[in-house]
Amino acid sequence: MFKVLIGVVIVTILVIGTFIILDPNIGIVNSGAPVSEVDETHTLTVTIEGEVYKPSSYTLEEESTLNDLIDAAGGLKSSADERAFYTTVELVSGASYFIASIYDVNDACNNDAVNKVNINSDDAETLATINGITSSIANSIITYRNEKGLFQTLEQLQEVYGVGPATYKKVRGYVILHEWSY
Repeated sequence: MFKVLIGVVIVTILVIGTFIILDPNIGIVNSGAPVSEVDETHTLTVTIEGEVYKPSSYTLEEESTLNDLIDAAGGLKSSADERAFYTTVELVSGASYFIASIYDVNDACNNDAVNKVNINSDDAETLATINGITSSIANSIITYRNEKGLFQTLEQLQEVYGVGPATYKKVRGYVILHEWSY
């Protein structure tokens, strides 16, 4: 019986010791003294895909911009279409950002730039030339930008009436936000 009691005490000490190693603050009761402040950095998690070297999810500081996310993802590939994003856009936690290609990603041999439409300036007829944008969706895009302002990201297309995830994925490589700036 004495050996069993000693065995239980030793196992208990080992278990408590393991917990203390894993969490040194275990078992400490706050005596009313101020708790030491933890340097808590506010972060957000976002995903980037498309024409960057390391598409993935990243954790960045709050108020980070798309440029910060692109840097975290190893930078832009030479095939990135810089007309399809604004680097100064502030990131939204949980969002996914797409960097479109200049080329048609569905045609591996194509070295010609894709003819794209500008969702911030083109008329409904021009918008409807893109496969997946019907005349109804084109009108909804124009209504959206008139009511809410210019699109700042391609992902905002999903806020347009009639554009769901499937349509967005179908058209996101064929639209731009602005023309070349020289």
